Amino acid sequence: MTPPDQAEPLIRNISDTARWVAYYRAQESARPDAIFRDPFAERLAGDRGRQIAQSMKFQSDNSWSMITRTYLIDRFLAAQLPQGVDMVVNLAAGLDSRPYRLQLPASLQWIEVDLPGILDHKEEILRDEKPVCRLERVRLDLAEAESRRALFQQIAARAKKVLILTEGFLIYLSPEEVASLARDLAAHPNFQSWIIDIASPGLLRMLNRSMGAKLSAAGVPFKFAPRAGPDFFAPLGWKLAGLQSIFKNAARLKRLPLFLRFFALFPQPDQPPASRPWAGVCLLSRSS
Repeated sequence: MTPPDQAEPLIRNISDTARWVAYYRAQESARPDAIFRDPFAERLAGDRGRQIAQSMKFQSDNSWSMITRTYLIDRFLAAQLPQGVDMVVNLAAGLDSRPYRLQLPASLQWIEVDLPGILDHKEEILRDEKPVCRLERVRLDLAEAESRRALFQQIAARAKKVLILTEGFLIYLSPEEVASLARDLAAHPNFQSWIIDIASPGLLRMLNRSMGAKLSAAGVPFKFAPRAGPDFFAPLGWKLAGLQSIFKNAARLKRLPLFLRFFALFPQPDQPPASRPWAGVCLLSRSS
């Protein structure tokens, strides 16, 4: 048996965070009052996903935000697809199963982009499942700017109206890296909309106190929480077209843990307050 001090860490890299989030989706899907159903999440998360979630401080109280985030992104997608979107590009797709679990047009082109290891794992788990739309996967390190720009150029030539999705991804990037990605996306006129999740600096501090050590040890610390909130993207070619507070929606959906329900009785800000914990899901659209 491997001695405890030599054991492999549960979170080895950024891809393992996808297993963690998939475990929370599996928990939600098992509820009789689930706000969405992901029949693939338990298999995708595996035992490592469960162990990672259970190793996090206050893990039973962390799931509500990720579950509500997934629900809100599903809602934004459902509203955008009838508006002429013919391609969805999911950057850092991880173990997302939307092309299998959502009601999507069969003609929709869905492209997942992520590192080889996590996409290999997903393909192995879902090898006998059939996506509901036209799905392809691209193995690429999005940190390699030239490679991703080449990919965006290829994608732009294949569709008329593209929706970009980045769920649980931007928070691991520096502001400079997010700005570079935003400019690369804005360079293509048919990249019309972009769904993101965003945190306030106050929430970033709280998250780093509760779980930052494990993530930093794996080389994937939380970084991005702009003081300007969604306005961070305004000079980069993107404007805010829709915003939903994760806390307010978690309260409405009855997903808040008991110790937070009292705070839901008070008015909550729609815009991110820099100094207080806040998180939301945003729909960005091209500003030109």
